[in-house]
Amino acid sequence: MTAVGDPAALLRRRPDIRVSERDLAAATARIGVAVADLFPRVTFVGSVGVAATSASSLGDAGTGTRLIAPGISWAAFDLGRVRAQIAAAHARSDAALAKYQQTVLGALEETEDALVTHARAQDRLRYLGESAAASRRAAELARIRYENGVIDFLQVLDAERSLLQAEDQLAQSRTETATSLVAVYKALGGGWDGAPLPSYTAVRP
Repeated sequence: MTAVGDPAALLRRRPDIRVSERDLAAATARIGVAVADLFPRVTFVGSVGVAATSASSLGDAGTGTRLIAPGISWAAFDLGRVRAQIAAAHARSDAALAKYQQTVLGALEETEDALVTHARAQDRLRYLGESAAASRRAAELARIRYENGVIDFLQVLDAERSLLQAEDQLAQSRTETATSLVAVYKALGGGWDGAPLPSYTAVRP
């Protein structure tokens, strides 16, 4: 069985999940921005100048002037608009969360289907590998018996035909197993280390 590592961590690499996750984070951040409008904002405006009684005293100590004035802005008279913006931000966040959950559930379903299909393909590959090995032994035994005059050549042809069919099914199964593994790679958002394509080599008797 091919090891796939941690599916939960691998799923987060899927482009659709990463996009939905970023959208959810942005929508959540907009709630904080909207809520901040409920509170007064204090700003400080300052200016720096030079004041002197005569041109000759410019640059002397004490001729510099500084003016710093605080400014306060507050949407106290427009709180309805602010609350509407907060409600809209919450609605967008809820929609982003629903989309994220739907994306994750879809990815989990796709991954589960891909893993089940791949597991079944591997089981079939092992079965057909054993079947091909048995057909090969039967064909070799038939040829030996024919050479010893025990059976006629027609039985050898039947054994060879069965072997060709078994090997053809085995080759198709190898392709299906490799294809199913590609589907697993795709469902998990990419490949992982130490996951070679499956192969099966029948052991000759």
